Amino acid sequence: MTGQVRTVDGRVAGRRGQATRQKLLDCLGEMLGSSPYRDVRVIDVARRAGTSPATFYQYFPDVEGAVLELADTMAKESSSLSGLAAGRPWAGKAGWQTAEELVDGFLSFWQRNDAILRVVDLGAAEGDKRFSKIRTKVLSNLTGPLADSVKELQSKGKADPGVSPPAVAGALVSMLAAVAGQQKSVQSWGAKRSELKPSLAFLLYLGVTGRKPTR
Repeated sequence: MTGQVRTVDGRVAGRRGQATRQKLLDCLGEMLGSSPYRDVRVIDVARRAGTSPATFYQYFPDVEGAVLELADTMAKESSSLSGLAAGRPWAGKAGWQTAEELVDGFLSFWQRNDAILRVVDLGAAEGDKRFSKIRTKVLSNLTGPLADSVKELQSKGKADPGVSPPAVAGALVSMLAAVAGQQKSVQSWGAKRSELKPSLAFLLYLGVTGRKPTR
């Protein structure tokens, strides 16, 4: 507890208030995992948390305001994604390991935060700049390091000098995000879930290096 969490009217919340606020956020997060975002109501969140709508409104202006709090926290935690790509090797077997670990880490992150990421994607698709900014923040943790990797390979003559590193990185991360959001639909594609990660790692390695991986 930091003691700096504030209520809607600007008062600093005490320890009990902070705990209540966090419980409301936790309950909202759970509800987003089982209910459509638009169907979640303040009274339902409050009841699940064992409190009242009046208490909810002390900390959040509405459900969307609380959702944005969850999304902002998730975006801050996503900074760990950069470690999956920044300064990692892309040559030979070490490069294949980088691709595998990046895919595994990214899919795991997406699965852990699936409920809030679905809401973020929905808001971004509808043109809400707040959600678009959060989505960009999450994905930029990988696009920047991947673009740097492509640039480095180009400088060493190990990648096609004619490709745009930011474009390649953006396309690859967009692919990962699109597939990550559809992990439960793999079998409907006629594929096995066990085939998903190695297939994405193959495409990622190929996209970054322009070469087939050495496994």
